[in-house]
Amino acid sequence: MLPNSMHEEQMDVNSRRCQHRCVGALLCLLSAACFGAMAIFGKYAYDARVDVADLLLLRFVIAAVLLLVVARATGALRNLPRRSIAGALAMGGIGYATQAGLFFGALERMDASLLALILYAYPTLVMLGAIALGRERASVRRVVALLVASAGTVLVLGAAAAGGLDALGTAMGFGAAIAYTVYILVGDRLGPAIPPLALAALVCTGAAGTFAVVSAVRGGPNLDFDAAGWGWVSAIAVVSTVAAIVLFFAGVARVGPSTASILSTLEPVVTVALAALVFHDSLGAVQLAGGALVLSAAVIIQPIKDPRGPRRGPSAVGGGEQFGDAAAGGFGAQGFAAGVEAAAYDAGVVAEQQESPAEQGERGLAVFAEVSLEATSEGDQAVVPDADRCRQ
Repeated sequence: MLPNSMHEEQMDVNSRRCQHRCVGALLCLLSAACFGAMAIFGKYAYDARVDVADLLLLRFVIAAVLLLVVARATGALRNLPRRSIAGALAMGGIGYATQAGLFFGALERMDASLLALILYAYPTLVMLGAIALGRERASVRRVVALLVASAGTVLVLGAAAAGGLDALGTAMGFGAAIAYTVYILVGDRLGPAIPPLALAALVCTGAAGTFAVVSAVRGGPNLDFDAAGWGWVSAIAVVSTVAAIVLFFAGVARVGPSTASILSTLEPVVTVALAALVFHDSLGAVQLAGGALVLSAAVIIQPIKDPRGPRRGPSAVGGGEQFGDAAAGGFGAQGFAAGVEAAAYDAGVVAEQQESPAEQGERGLAVFAEVSLEATSEGDQAVVPDADRCRQ
């Protein structure tokens, strides 16, 4: 009787864990879709005569206010170290503001679909930076990812150049990818982690401060744009920033950063699909093949197996979904999701420490059952380095 009872309890726990992960996967996909729509909203905002600098100022002011309200309501802002607050504000005011400025500047000059594929070179750039800094070791898998990404980039840009490629827009697109790479690598070493929502709120606040200064230097914001512009700017702030970030955090908490990183590769796919549907942007077969290679490289970089999520490692504030360890941005299309993965994991560690004995026992049983089944059917798994935990 006892073995049957334990077996039924194990099956029930496994079933609930499966449902939990399915919900998490859906949340990550929804987050990627929200991030992927940002470039489309941006194009419409430009059509409504919204200036790039004003768009970015309004985006981050609205997002910062909403995220600060949510973070305060959930207690995420309590007892934050001053160094962590300063680090998060700097990451937003310097790193993320630079990346966002280059991204939306490039969006003015080129198709959203092409820009999305160019930007997604950042996972490979992060990998190269981590290896150059000695944070990761070169491996066959990473070399293959580099070669695949390089081939994909050549195909995408080569085909685009044949149709008249905007040199400045392309440079700004790659600049956005490089800025985000530096942002992640620097953030990985800034300091102790803080709650993800607090981190997101502070990063947006820092970026809002930077664009407020830019606006003041230019004589103040110009709000004399079409009424529709407010709707598109609000969509960028609410849908493609606040909602996308919150959904991503919720998804990471359920499926872990590695799975969330892979699922987030849907982001440029959504951008390309929406651009084709709405603006009739056309990518040739060669460009589509190149884009597929770039996305494949982002998946190849991910850990082979991570049944319980990443091991505990050093994290940073600032990291923004590295805001933690070499991180998943992104701010989505901009990769904010890339920085919050480690921070979300840190929050999971705190949550585990606050579980009741009964909840800890149930979680332990589920983990024991999962590991036992995997050990029986697959054998021991290789340990994946912490540095591989990155959406980039």
